Amino acid sequence: MNKVCLVTGGARGIGRASASRAAECGWDVAIAYREREASAKSIVAEIEAIGRRAVAIKADVSSEADVVSMFKTAEASLGPIAGLVNSAGIGFHNPVEALETAQLERMFAVNVVGLMLCCREAAKRMSRKNGGSGGSIVNISSMAATNGGRLGHSSYSASKGAVDVFTMGFSKEVAPEAVRVNVVRPGLTDTDMIEYMRTSPDRAAVEASIPMRRFGRPDEVAEAVVWLLSEKASFVTGAHLNAGGGGFLIGSK
Repeated sequence: MNKVCLVTGGARGIGRASASRAAECGWDVAIAYREREASAKSIVAEIEAIGRRAVAIKADVSSEADVVSMFKTAEASLGPIAGLVNSAGIGFHNPVEALETAQLERMFAVNVVGLMLCCREAAKRMSRKNGGSGGSIVNISSMAATNGGRLGHSSYSASKGAVDVFTMGFSKEVAPEAVRVNVVRPGLTDTDMIEYMRTSPDRAAVEASIPMRRFGRPDEVAEAVVWLLSEKASFVTGAHLNAGGGGFLIGSK
């Protein structure tokens, strides 16, 4: 039977790289996206070109109805879901004194509630007690969850801290059902989420604050994601895998 993986935020950055690498490792992939239709369709074409099946599904993970529909569409198109990568996420730069309620509500709706809803739907399908065959879930967090992040990113860091703690608790619930749940915590990774930094005069200083002296690449993070999805990580659950070049200094820009 073909292995099927659903990747949220699969049209860009770490999600896209994870979808591509999963396909190279034998997975059929459902690419969930909210806005980037052309990009989602292009990664579907790339996956099909290497002989795997793929489908693009428009969904906003902050909408419960969209999440439920996304899983149903993925199953109808590709078959039972055995893998889930929760890569959809948003963030913004604001000091605490400038935080706005609408920003916070939107970010936590996507980064935390949406991720939990996706985990709920996956557990319903993967758990042996529900007739499933088990599976693997990888939640994308951030190195910022370990220390509050860079200045101006404390609220984003808090959303990712929630992902870390939820993953630990959730992994214990579903471990007896043959479902593994793990976290990958990227550091600064060269995606469009940090596009402003690519040409910033502060880039050199920021890179110098990373022990490996550079930003990460999406494909490097994807390797960790797909390893956790695979049977090579069959006895790993509730783990936090750091993929951040050694971390960073809190006081750096």
